[in-house]
Amino acid sequence: MLKFDERGLIPAVVQHAETGAVLMVAYMDREALTKTFATGDVWFYSRSRRELWHKGETSGHYLRFRSLTTDCDGDTLLVQALPTGPACHTGAPSCFFQAVGPEQAQAEAAGPAVSAPVGQSVVEELFGVIEQRKRDLPEGSYTAKLFQRGIDRIVQKVIEEAGETAIAGKNPEQERVVSEMADLWYHCLVLLAARGLRPEDIWAELARRRG
Repeated sequence: MLKFDERGLIPAVVQHAETGAVLMVAYMDREALTKTFATGDVWFYSRSRRELWHKGETSGHYLRFRSLTTDCDGDTLLVQALPTGPACHTGAPSCFFQAVGPEQAQAEAAGPAVSAPVGQSVVEELFGVIEQRKRDLPEGSYTAKLFQRGIDRIVQKVIEEAGETAIAGKNPEQERVVSEMADLWYHCLVLLAARGLRPEDIWAELARRRG
């Protein structure tokens, strides 16, 4: 029996079905698991976007499903798949390509103070995907279309999402506020990338204003 966490998610390690290389780690919910078996492509649940994620839908780099096993505790999945392109949003074949040496391991062991807050990490991960879309302009990508249409369209979307967020703020449904604000933040990140800026520039400005 599979053990999903309190959010209904279970981690999934993806392994190349032929070479055995570990390609990536993501999360699945029950619907993603069902769609993976039904379609033959690997599906996940995106925690940052809070929605079902068909891997490769925007980039064209799909994972063709081959088999699935679980560990002895039933709380982690091992997915074997054949990739049709790079598995990592950076363009690398695998997400695992950054070596960790003893110095970094020692620094990390010093405590959580050296790690970025969870929310900040999610924003930076999403921004990395946005920058990749800006660079590669994959066909079918909404983000790529925004960059192709130019700064005027991007600014227009920020204005639209800001208005929808303000309207949601008067709505009794809190989920609507979260959803609309997530859309606004996403489009603001696209604007940052379009202007050659990064989230770190915002963190620095907020730190300057602190106190």
